[in-house]
Amino acid sequence: MKSRIPYVKPSITALEIEFATEAAENGWGENCYAFVNRFENSFKEHLGSQYAIATSSCTGALHMGMAALGVGSGDEVIMADANWIATASPIVHLGAKPIFVDIKPDTWCIDPQKAEAAITPNTKAIIAVHLYGNLCDMTELIAIGARHNIAVIEDAAEAVGSIYHGQRAGSMGTFGAFSFHGTKTLTTGEGGMFVTNDEALYERVLTLSNHGRAQNQTKQFWPEMVGFKYKMSNVQAAIGCAQMIRIDELISRKKEILASYRDRLQNFDEIDLNFESKGTVLGAWMPTAVYKSGAKVTRVELQQAFHSANIDARVFFWPLSSLPMFDKGGQALHAESIASRAINLPSFHDMTSSEMERVIETLISVSHPDSASQCD
Repeated sequence: MKSRIPYVKPSITALEIEFATEAAENGWGENCYAFVNRFENSFKEHLGSQYAIATSSCTGALHMGMAALGVGSGDEVIMADANWIATASPIVHLGAKPIFVDIKPDTWCIDPQKAEAAITPNTKAIIAVHLYGNLCDMTELIAIGARHNIAVIEDAAEAVGSIYHGQRAGSMGTFGAFSFHGTKTLTTGEGGMFVTNDEALYERVLTLSNHGRAQNQTKQFWPEMVGFKYKMSNVQAAIGCAQMIRIDELISRKKEILASYRDRLQNFDEIDLNFESKGTVLGAWMPTAVYKSGAKVTRVELQQAFHSANIDARVFFWPLSSLPMFDKGGQALHAESIASRAINLPSFHDMTSSEMERVIETLISVSHPDSASQCD
């Protein structure tokens, strides 16, 4: 059997190992936040945001950010139905209710018109998730937020490298949240980042992130509120610092892989890949193939084909409203339909041309079994 092709894995070099070793050997006592501070500074400079707080996960960044905004019992937070549960879970933990709306058929991100239609007196925020590195319509969403005086939050967990009309994903909303999970373009193993341009919000989140202890508090072990423990470790941040030195290379490689898929599949009209609208640049974290409904290709068939080829490909996120813990939606037609005929494609940093060819041949074989080896 041919060797296994993973869908994604981190790019770790001698530089990451060197930095992590330095943190393990010397990053204690008065140096316990040295790499954390360095990572925060380099990331906010890259992003163009004024403030950044390194966290243990993107979920933690979302949780603290929404808590700082006052999201709580009886509130509603609008988000797209096509998403991973990590975006919805902090809403539930805060006692609020996630309101799921449909996605746009091209970007697979939240439909601004559907979001605005779902606003009620209880709406506290809209979360714009840049799914798979694709970009939400931030111009329209921010205008909606301003009209209704509600926050627009960017879940940019998957959008390192994505740019919307000159602004990096995560830098435009009330606050942004990033993931550095081992599958992401930039990784610290686990980890995340809270970013904002709002000084008061930053100070509230900074206090919450340290068990409720304000940074200007002179009394030792004196919390002013019940906070959280979502800090990133110094060793994780050390890996992140090394990755930030390589950030342009990491993003560029992701773009190359998506471009290669796009080039090889250009003659197969029944397959759509990640949509890049005018004025935007995709960071291309997760190349995704969506078959047009007329192709009659199903998620199960795609999974079986890739499993048989010993290729690790992921399914498109199930609609959250289809999960047992949430109310059944029934209105997210695009979220349901697209998920039923889509597959995430492998895109790890050191992927070879022959591995990519195997992926393409498998993809084509599902709907064109006689053309798999002739897809030039």
